[in-house]
Amino acid sequence: MFAEYLKRGVKAGVIAGLVFGLLMALVANPLVAFADEVGHGSDHAVSQHHEEAGSEHHDSAVSMVVTNGVSVVSGVLWGILLGGVVFGIAYYFLEPAIPGTGGTKSYLLAVAGFITVSGAPWLILPPQPPGVEQALSTETRIILYGGMMVAGALVCLFAGFVYGRLRETRGRTTASIVAMLSPCLLAIPAALSPVNAVESPLPPELAAGLIGLIVFGQALLWLLLAGTHARLRRQSENIAAPAVGTDHTDRTLAAD
Repeated sequence: MFAEYLKRGVKAGVIAGLVFGLLMALVANPLVAFADEVGHGSDHAVSQHHEEAGSEHHDSAVSMVVTNGVSVVSGVLWGILLGGVVFGIAYYFLEPAIPGTGGTKSYLLAVAGFITVSGAPWLILPPQPPGVEQALSTETRIILYGGMMVAGALVCLFAGFVYGRLRETRGRTTASIVAMLSPCLLAIPAALSPVNAVESPLPPELAAGLIGLIVFGQALLWLLLAGTHARLRRQSENIAAPAVGTDHTDRTLAAD
């Protein structure tokens, strides 16, 4: 049973990770390359020789192909990791405690995963475009990011616990409202964390576009993970249902 859950999560991760990797390769990488040129103020001289220009163009094309290939592979691996850990292992142990039925469980788990992996840490360390200088050291940022991931996971578990308790005494509506408000508790560690001042050489509009693309990419990844996982789970149940019915009929005939 556990192997089946893990296999389903990994399959969802492969599909979602592939789409995410293609988004990075086809959209994010060209935008990052453009932002890098703007940030460094690169300006090729008009009087360059044709051979040099052709060589630079060839090297740039090869570099972009390699970068895109790495992005796709990295996206697939990232999807497999999230799919296996969250929609395989975590779903196996937490399924009875996740509210809802059917595909709703997959989407709620995706929301919890997004809050844990991205949403909570972004409250103190929001995504940044390339070339940004940050006040906090790398070691400090890693500790803060990991701490907020733990806080995000605890808040999501608390929301599920509160929903289960209040649904029995206060009803589903009240339980849902309180559970949805539970992530607001993340404002406490966010307010107590040190401020990470940043300085970007990019124009504000371009920087905002890059940040928006990062947020969109992560949200899309979790949405695809949930949708694919829900579909695979539904297909598995549809395949298992006739088998159960046939087994039941065979037992009845054998008894007669």
